[in-house]
Amino acid sequence: MAPDALSATFAALADPTRRAILARLATGEASVKELAGPFQITAPAVTKHLKVLEHAGLISRSRHAQWRPCKLEAKPLREVADWISQYREFWEGKLDRLADYLTTLQAAQAAAGKGQKDDHH
Repeated sequence: MAPDALSATFAALADPTRRAILARLATGEASVKELAGPFQITAPAVTKHLKVLEHAGLISRSRHAQWRPCKLEAKPLREVADWISQYREFWEGKLDRLADYLTTLQAAQAAAGKGQKDDHH
């Protein structure tokens, strides 16, 4: 995914209304009117959100006679997940090494504490 496309996707996902629209579209196609229903916003406001989502490639719109359904496009979300996965793997590796170090440190402290108790008896 190109950095500009990635930025557009993250910008689109930054808004909770747009995320809710995507969640709704995950259940199937919907019109602007259907998407506006659950929100306290006007159809033109939903249309603005849809334009941002469409620009990011997260949705597509088609035309069937008078009905213009919006459809979720999964590719940008997969690309974001792949990008995030790289960093998750990096940090999980770091955290695993930290956990190993702490376990070693705790074992050494426990052994040192046992040695001190044995010296006092």
